Amino acid sequence: MSDIAGELARVKGAFAQPTLTLLHQRQAPVVITIFRAAFGRNNKPIPTARLHTQVEEHLAEIRQAGEQDVPSGSGKEICQRWMRGQWLVRSLDEQGNEVYSLTSHAQQALELVKNLTRDRATLSEHRITTILGTVRRFNAEANPDRGARVTLLNEEIARLKAERDRLVDGAEMPGATEDYMVEGFTELLSLISALPSDFARVEERFATIRAEILAAFRAEDRPAGEVIDEYLSRADALITATHEGRAFEGAFALLRDDALVTQLREDLNALLEHPLADRILAEADRAELRGTVRLVRDGLDRVLAQRSRVTATLKEYIVSHDAARDRELEQTLRQVESELMTWVAETGPRATHDVALLPNRVTVEHLRERFHDPADDVLPEPISAADPTDAPGLSLTALMAQGGPQLGSLRQRLEDALSDLAPAGSLGELFESLEPSLRRPVEIFGLLHLAANRDLRADDEHVETFSALRPDGTRRTFAVPRTPLPDPDLDRDPDHEGAST
Repeated sequence: MSDIAGELARVKGAFAQPTLTLLHQRQAPVVITIFRAAFGRNNKPIPTARLHTQVEEHLAEIRQAGEQDVPSGSGKEICQRWMRGQWLVRSLDEQGNEVYSLTSHAQQALELVKNLTRDRATLSEHRITTILGTVRRFNAEANPDRGARVTLLNEEIARLKAERDRLVDGAEMPGATEDYMVEGFTELLSLISALPSDFARVEERFATIRAEILAAFRAEDRPAGEVIDEYLSRADALITATHEGRAFEGAFALLRDDALVTQLREDLNALLEHPLADRILAEADRAELRGTVRLVRDGLDRVLAQRSRVTATLKEYIVSHDAARDRELEQTLRQVESELMTWVAETGPRATHDVALLPNRVTVEHLRERFHDPADDVLPEPISAADPTDAPGLSLTALMAQGGPQLGSLRQRLEDALSDLAPAGSLGELFESLEPSLRRPVEIFGLLHLAANRDLRADDEHVETFSALRPDGTRRTFAVPRTPLPDPDLDRDPDHEGAST
């Protein structure tokens, strides 16, 4: 392959990246505008429903402004297209809610557009000075010759010492020109703007590793311990062998050093308080510089959270993995595939077959709880004839004691009480005056029955006790509504009473 053909292949590969596909489409200005308005500079995750609504509102405002070439469809449909274009990614936050965030490709496109919107000189003293200083520092730190490195350090020490002595002696201190400050702020903002996309690439790389490791687990062609060892080695390599990983490790080391963080804040505050800063920086640029440390912290937190999710996912899979169950599922799916291939081979190209998503439930009205037992069909043992002489003897008195109330005797006693032969104030008093053979519990019902036939009314507000005597000699007390008996003297005829007097 010639040099020009190889260069063409590399350029085509670059244009196939999601970053350039986003910038190359006709609707790129609208998409970039919505991304900048919705996510801002920090790329904070947005709940899915909220972003759908924001996209629809932003598109409505853009149409009202006269723009014709805008994405069509609902907010949800547009976000799904952007996910397929690898510009949006959907994930779960710490609370388990679905959120959207920009991919590293989308953030890199935003960074390019942002750099192009800034006024930047093509050549300036600041840029040349920055290049010279960077090359000098790089050579001093990487030169393999010990003597050369010592010479460079001595020259830098001498230069700094001479500048310090000159300022201490009261020499004139030259101030930075406005062009120099503009170029410096522009390069500083450009460096800071690249941080979110760098962090996003580390997040995406961890997510890719998680997907690959889970695929290796499901394949079951290697022991689980070997897969875990590979994950650990790849995670370490991500930090040490890639540009994004090294940037992440450097930022992590920076945040661990409180002195460096304090120095960074003080330097940024000093630059923002410069007399020319108010004329050079817009309010958004000042806010971006102030939030540099917070931007780095947020990016680190997202990367660490993604790495924790990878570890948690692997741990859950290892704990809950059941190889036997997975093999049974695989065998079932293979049987289904075999039956499907057989059906396809025996039918036409347009044949259809309705397949239920879930199998139908079996409806059984009644399930047998007991089944046939041959022992149940064995005839019982024959009953032997009882000897009549073995039967217990019972007398008529004993049988009557176990029977119902003796209504004849009770009626006579009730008649005597009502005719002044054996007066009683109530049915309970009459019961207490009876002999033991008429004071069984069942005799109470007999007396109540006879009193009802006599139309004797019971007093429901008062209760009297009936002390009954059972045939075995035990006593039982019953509480019964009091039934008063009429006084025979009050019911007697007055004329008859006076004649007798």
